[in-house]
Amino acid sequence: MQRRKATVTATVAGLVLTGSLAAVAAPAYADGSSPSPSAGTAPHAHPKGPKTDGARALCRRVPKLDRRIAREIKRLDSGVGTPGSIAFLRQRVENAKKENHAAIAKFLGDRLSARQALLVNLKQRQSDLKDVATWCKANGKGKPANSTTSA
Repeated sequence: MQRRKATVTATVAGLVLTGSLAAVAAPAYADGSSPSPSAGTAPHAHPKGPKTDGARALCRRVPKLDRRIAREIKRLDSGVGTPGSIAFLRQRVENAKKENHAAIAKFLGDRLSARQALLVNLKQRQSDLKDVATWCKANGKGKPANSTTSA
C-alpha cells in the first residue's frame, strides 16, 4: 500500500512540475519575439567572451598538470606487467592473434594505435608545459601587467 501511495505521489508531483514549467515557458514564446541572448545559456557563461587569457590560473596549475602528464607517460611507457601500458596492450594483441581471435586482435590493435598516438600527444604537451612554466617564471606567474593590487 505504501509503495502504491509513493508512486502516485511521485506521479502527481511530476505532473505538477511539468505543468508549472509549461506555464512559465509559454508566455516567453506567446508574443512571437525571439528569446533574449541570455536565454538558454548557462549561468556561468560570459556573454561577451573571456576577459583574460587565463594565464594566472594556468600558471597556478602548471605543477599539477606536469605531475599528471608525467604519471600518464610513465604508465604508457611501462613494461608488459603494467596494465594500461603500450607493452601490455601489445602483448594482448599478440595473444589474440595466436588464438586466432581476429576481431579481438583488430579491436585491441585499434586501441593500441590510439594509445601510441596518445603517448606522442602527451610528450608534446609536456614540452609545451615546460615552455609555459618558463613563461610563468619570467612573467610574475601570469599576473596582469596593469594590476596594481597584490593577491
